[in-house]
Amino acid sequence: MSPAAAPVIAPLDPQTPQALHLLACSDAYLGALYPAESNHLESADSLARPNVHFVGVWLDGRLAGCGAVKVLQDDTTYGEIKRVFVLPEHRGRGLSHALMDALEAHLTAQGILLARLETGIHQPEALALYRARGYRTRLPFGQYQPDPLSVFMEKALR
Repeated sequence: MSPAAAPVIAPLDPQTPQALHLLACSDAYLGALYPAESNHLESADSLARPNVHFVGVWLDGRLAGCGAVKVLQDDTTYGEIKRVFVLPEHRGRGLSHALMDALEAHLTAQGILLARLETGIHQPEALALYRARGYRTRLPFGQYQPDPLSVFMEKALR
């Protein structure tokens, strides 16, 4: 039996059929957990903007997950982590950590040393991932309003 190939993370055009499929799977997953007003999803069009870095993770040549970071400035300059999603059949392999590594490295390479995110209370795996990576709970930021179904987090990057 041959060992599994290492995951490959690379920039991804959010308009490709594979990326659109992942985003649709993510939409369906989050739509089953939260009402529309509590889902803050970035569209494929918004993920293609110049201030967004969208990446995919491939296993054996197949797209298994994605993630994005959007560079913003309001109270300070920061990167907002968006759309981190791994297909269910590929979970438990460290792909979310690999995606987060790539997104955080992209920020630090640009001299941006703060990452923020919004996630939901019904996603224990996501909350565990972010807490394990050093993200701490904070108040809403940017355009977000308080929402009992949302958890807002941030992390200082090195």
